[in-house]
Amino acid sequence: MSALATYSNEIKRVRSLGIEPVDIARVTGAARATVGSWMRATRRPGAAHRQRLMELVAIVDRLNPVMDEDYIALWLQKPQPALDEASPLDALSAGRYRDVSRLVAELENDSFS
Repeated sequence: MSALATYSNEIKRVRSLGIEPVDIARVTGAARATVGSWMRATRRPGAAHRQRLMELVAIVDRLNPVMDEDYIALWLQKPQPALDEASPLDALSAGRYRDVSRLVAELENDSFS
């Protein structure tokens, strides 16, 4: 599989959970049209965009086993007290992957149950 197809498949998988291209654009800092070209596998994300995209994919992968798939996109948009009332998407777009990762770790450890 080509690198173009690999990124396209990752984006399509994230999209299948309800995460919109506009949200992917917001997290990566890319234009929405650019995200569309990644999905169509006509362009590959550049280094900075690729890092943010993979951070989003990693968070989604970790959320999948701890919450209902239908809730993941909504959770990513909700302000979170642990992120100073920013949403996880906004935190990721601001380069705060580690903060979001720590919050997800709490969910993984059932600390909120």
